[in-house]
Amino acid sequence: MPNRPVLDFWYELASPYACLSALRIEGLADEAGVNLRWRPFLLGPIFAAQGWSTSPYELYPAKGRYMWRDTVRRARRQGLEFAKPTEFPQNSLAATRLALAGREEGWAPAFSKALFRAQFGEGLNIADEAVLSAALKEAGRDPGATLPLARNEEIRARLKAETEYAKSLGIFGAPFFVTEHGEPFWGDDRLEEALEWAREGR
Repeated sequence: MPNRPVLDFWYELASPYACLSALRIEGLADEAGVNLRWRPFLLGPIFAAQGWSTSPYELYPAKGRYMWRDTVRRARRQGLEFAKPTEFPQNSLAATRLALAGREEGWAPAFSKALFRAQFGEGLNIADEAVLSAALKEAGRDPGATLPLARNEEIRARLKAETEYAKSLGIFGAPFFVTEHGEPFWGDDRLEEALEWAREGR
């Protein structure tokens, strides 16, 4: 809707906390009178710049154990079943390229939510072409015509640029929310506050 404040929702498709935000953000944003800009990106290059070879939840086992307990608790409050997939963190490269391709056409939110539910609700691998195809169908897309976008050179370049832009903003995790005036908020537990700042134009 025009003339409403905008909140950028930066999310990594392999992130459990981003999943929790993605599955509730639209209703909350609508209530707040805020438009959303879904911005899929990759955390891998940002972690690599810190010298990390994988997610900090894997590098620091105590942190990882806490995170899974915490996300299950938070999901329960939303009425969701939530579990650690067999493989974590998952390879989200192809999925993120597709989500970025769908951003301008408006199907990125439905596609992303379908992948989050498949990954953290059913334990499926979002790098699997069958899982990607099912999510595309749920988003109203023809997998045969859409899957090749994951290998499209323009989309690959756009994702690299988008991730570099996220890095330039100081984004270091997901979900990350940024208001039109550049106010940053990190984490699912900051979603409501981010929407409040966006609504008030701060």
